[in-house]
Amino acid sequence: MANFLLVHGGFHGGWCWDAVVPLLEKAGHTALAPDLPAMGSNTAISPAEVTLALWGDAIAQIAIAAPEPVILVGHSRGGIVISEAAERAPEAVAGLVYCSAMLLEDGDSLMVASSRLMPHFSPRVIVSEDGASINIDTGVVQEIFYNRTGQDVARRAIARLTPEPIRPNTTPIHITAERFGSIPRSFIECSDDNAIPLTVQRAMQAALLCNPVMLLESDHSPFFSAPEALTEALVRIANIWGR
Repeated sequence: MANFLLVHGGFHGGWCWDAVVPLLEKAGHTALAPDLPAMGSNTAISPAEVTLALWGDAIAQIAIAAPEPVILVGHSRGGIVISEAAERAPEAVAGLVYCSAMLLEDGDSLMVASSRLMPHFSPRVIVSEDGASINIDTGVVQEIFYNRTGQDVARRAIARLTPEPIRPNTTPIHITAERFGSIPRSFIECSDDNAIPLTVQRAMQAALLCNPVMLLESDHSPFFSAPEALTEALVRIANIWGR
């Protein structure tokens, strides 16, 4: 049995995993999908107060409190969060799964990497007046995030999106070979991803090799467009890792 800790990406909350959690549990595993601070229903602090260290610590503490090491699964921006959490508590992490996620090298930041790898994305982002958060242009969000997701599901998801704290996205990540590098990592590719194109997913893997690598016929949001296939991929990865 594997313990999965599912970390959502930008603008989303733990709710995006609602279809996947019961499928993992039905397969005999445990799964937890928390809201990161200032995201989803976790509104005790404001976006202006959020740092990448805060997010990394929050996930690391959940992993440490688990009865056995967890498989951290990060989607999209969640990739930088699971990398930071793994660096903080490698003993509490059995494996890292990047689901079309930002897999960055030490010293790189999401904003810098995005401008380098995904110049198509930056013009769709709107900075708040106070400079503390960003939003995505609602006119293009379905095309970017949910291009293979059913209309009704996409519409409900769009209604739940919230502003994304800007500081974690501009902060360079810090990972080391001794800590982060000691943990096995895998990548779940999404074939029809308009947010992080497949070529970009593979460019990041070229710098930080992953094994195994799974390919899904999916948009950027497989938890909506292909939840069964995503669950199957996660279970296969856990089995390969002996979980």
